[in-house]
Amino acid sequence: MTMLERYARRYLEDGPNLAWLLAVNVLAMLVGVQFYVETLPEVPVYLWPFYADSPAALFLVTLSLVTLLPNLGRSLDDAPTNRALAYLHTLAFAWLVKYGVWTFVSLNLGFSAYFGPPWNPDAFWSYWFIVVTHLGFVAEAYVLPYFGATTRGALATTLVALLANDAIDYLFGLHPPLRYEPGLLLPAATVALSVTAVAAAASVFDRLSVADGST
Repeated sequence: MTMLERYARRYLEDGPNLAWLLAVNVLAMLVGVQFYVETLPEVPVYLWPFYADSPAALFLVTLSLVTLLPNLGRSLDDAPTNRALAYLHTLAFAWLVKYGVWTFVSLNLGFSAYFGPPWNPDAFWSYWFIVVTHLGFVAEAYVLPYFGATTRGALATTLVALLANDAIDYLFGLHPPLRYEPGLLLPAATVALSVTAVAAAASVFDRLSVADGST
């Protein structure tokens, strides 16, 4: 058993630990929403999930983890599986991986606008805190395959959704607020991350069995 699997079982098979993890995700989502509050009125409400990228990722993983509540007291191997859950877990995984890494990439492409020593208050919150917490998204994503599965349809849908998000971000200018103009490099990196996140999901998730409605 790997270290990640031990942690996954420790936190996802135990009621208090799962409740703690859910609470942390909800709190992080609310903190993330604050980053967008000033600019949200400028964005159509129906596009908010595509604009507030990190809160959307945390919302999806929170839903994914909530599906484990009926399984408390049992092994992750006994967690429910069906086609709808496969779509949810795949979306949550890919959104977490993409925007965890995207945040690291975007802040480092605008390095001089964000970086500074950790004891500098602005740099602490604007660079170090954001980078470390968002890389945590990737670690959390990798616990999902211990209880979830995917399908070809879920992978294809996730890729389309991520690429649609990219189009909204850079063709319509609704990317998360940045301290610099994204130019061409950040959009290209973002599209590459969309493909990479779905490829990662395809490699780590088991395929849903035909008996469970695989499509």
